[in-house]
Amino acid sequence: MYFWNDILRKKGILPPKEVPKDDEEEEDAALQQQSVGMRDDCPHVDVLMTAVSPFRQQRLAEWKAAQMKNVFGELDEISGQDYVKEVNKAGEGIWVVLHLYKQGIPLCTLINQHLSGLAKKFRQTKFLKSISTTCIPNYPDRNLPTIFVYFEGEMKAQFIGPLVFGGMNLKAEELEWRLSETGAVKTDLEENPKKQIEDKLMSSIRSSLPTRKDSGSEDEDY
Repeated sequence: MYFWNDILRKKGILPPKEVPKDDEEEEDAALQQQSVGMRDDCPHVDVLMTAVSPFRQQRLAEWKAAQMKNVFGELDEISGQDYVKEVNKAGEGIWVVLHLYKQGIPLCTLINQHLSGLAKKFRQTKFLKSISTTCIPNYPDRNLPTIFVYFEGEMKAQFIGPLVFGGMNLKAEELEWRLSETGAVKTDLEENPKKQIEDKLMSSIRSSLPTRKDSGSEDEDY
């Protein structure tokens, strides 16, 4: 029975056992040898293999469909009617980044450009945008840009208003870092790019300050 279970697992009828990666090649070789031996003992084994092949193909197609289902890659536009379906019911294990924006606001345009690039980089995350008042009636312009981050339908983070984003100097890497801190993306950045800029700015300020020369006299008290 153990041998038959291995054969059925090999053909995709039974779920695979958890096998360490280092042992996968050895297992495949062993199953091939067992299959050869079984052909000698059972002349009808080829008929069995032919019979189980459609099941294996079906399982492979289902696996591919599941993989493709969770691949996005674009910054898609939604309306208020799409909110529940695309955000609250995005699905198990799905992160959603939603940008509320308005045309004519330069920072909103910049963030849409950054998010479009990040959507291509992090294809397992769903990136969405929506005109603010279309998505949420009477949403105030002073709160734009706004980014909501959801996971499995629950809000995990929110970024509201231009001050939060730092204005038109916002870089794509800085936005990527912020999203990574929420868990929405897995960045390969090693540290906050904003910190690097701030460190360089402080270093530049310090170097521009006049150096204090010691006159040899004690400082006066004020």
